[in-house]
Amino acid sequence: MAESCENSAKVQLIKQGAEGKLYIGTYRGTRCLVKERFEKKYRHPALDRQLTRQRIKAEQKAFQRCATAGLLTPALYGADLEERKIYMEYLEKSRTAKDFIDELTASSPDAMDSPQLRKLAEKIGYVVGVLHRNNLVHGDLTTSNLLLDPVEKDAEDLLFPYRLVTIDFGLSHFSDNNENKGVDLYVLERAILSAHSQLPGLFAIILKAYRVHNTNNCQETIAKYEEVRARGRKRTMVG
Repeated sequence: MAESCENSAKVQLIKQGAEGKLYIGTYRGTRCLVKERFEKKYRHPALDRQLTRQRIKAEQKAFQRCATAGLLTPALYGADLEERKIYMEYLEKSRTAKDFIDELTASSPDAMDSPQLRKLAEKIGYVVGVLHRNNLVHGDLTTSNLLLDPVEKDAEDLLFPYRLVTIDFGLSHFSDNNENKGVDLYVLERAILSAHSQLPGLFAIILKAYRVHNTNNCQETIAKYEEVRARGRKRTMVG
């Protein structure tokens, strides 16, 4: 169990959503990022406690599976089930992939031709491909849940000197179901079309890299993705 040691005077709230809040705190004297799942008053307290525990444990397992698969996440320091908190590494110099893409498109009318954008898209395809190859469904794939952490020394790639770090596994789960993975891809596509509508070719580059790196029933997953996509389009047309 984690030692809950935040000083309320030093807590800095970063984000608050429907599921919880994210803030900068401390863990055993180390500055860190704290994710707290607050109580849902509309649920029975026992059910709420059970669901919260299950989701925190699932998130911990997702960190472990990513590490086993060779994918980067913030370091997991610990969790406190009673306090409903997860303590993890705070990557102070990182920024979201969304912010990076927005800056590129703001500075260049031809951002789609940018080698940096292509490199980022290929890295995203690699990350999602490896997740699915290892039967890990993220559940909330967006460019806001991918961080670019600068590599300050001995960067192998001078064009793109960043580590791509995956975050927010609150909806993740372990599954070998191809439809679940197809939905994961569809969620990512919709997120990109919504956040980066000026870059219609971005997801195609991601999907091309995904095909290379997901060697676990990739064609079946793509087929399920296309089915989910078709259903989504039909709902949009019907209203």
